[in-house]
Amino acid sequence: MRRTLLAGLAAGAAGTTALDAVSYLDMLQRARPASTTPEETARRAEDALHLSLSAEGPDSDAAANRRTALGALLGIAAGLATGVAYGLVRPHLGRVPLAALGAGAGLVANVGTTGPMVVLGVTDPRTWSASSWLSDFFPHLAYGMVTAGAFELMWRPPDRRRLAFTPRSGTRALARACKRIVRKA
Repeated sequence: MRRTLLAGLAAGAAGTTALDAVSYLDMLQRARPASTTPEETARRAEDALHLSLSAEGPDSDAAANRRTALGALLGIAAGLATGVAYGLVRPHLGRVPLAALGAGAGLVANVGTTGPMVVLGVTDPRTWSASSWLSDFFPHLAYGMVTAGAFELMWRPPDRRRLAFTPRSGTRALARACKRIVRKA
């Protein structure tokens, strides 16, 4: 069980990196600003818990900077936690196509991050434009696919002796293909 948890944690870290990369590529391509919803979520949580992130007050630069950091850290924590959850659930799913596993992991990550924002009144997905949905969909899909793929590479189910494709088996397959091409020539 510890192995699957650690594989899930590492897969969640890889997925989080993929989500961030796709988000930043979208920002670069469309010249859009970063989302302020993570910071606003941190601010709403700060208000709900009657906390202050700075002795200088909630409107200070220090508090704003800490909210920015806290929002980013909450996103990382959500990605890691979703990876751990994936590691707990995946061994019980049997043979499921990787695309379905990735889509499921991406959906769980999306709900896990958007859910608290909805509860705190930061956002309402029912009012999102198509571009907002796409800006949210593709990074979470990347998260799910990378998380599922990374986990599958690290995890070996008890009923399989090895993964169907390994670097060694891939090298053998490439060598056989090369031999066939040479024979035909």
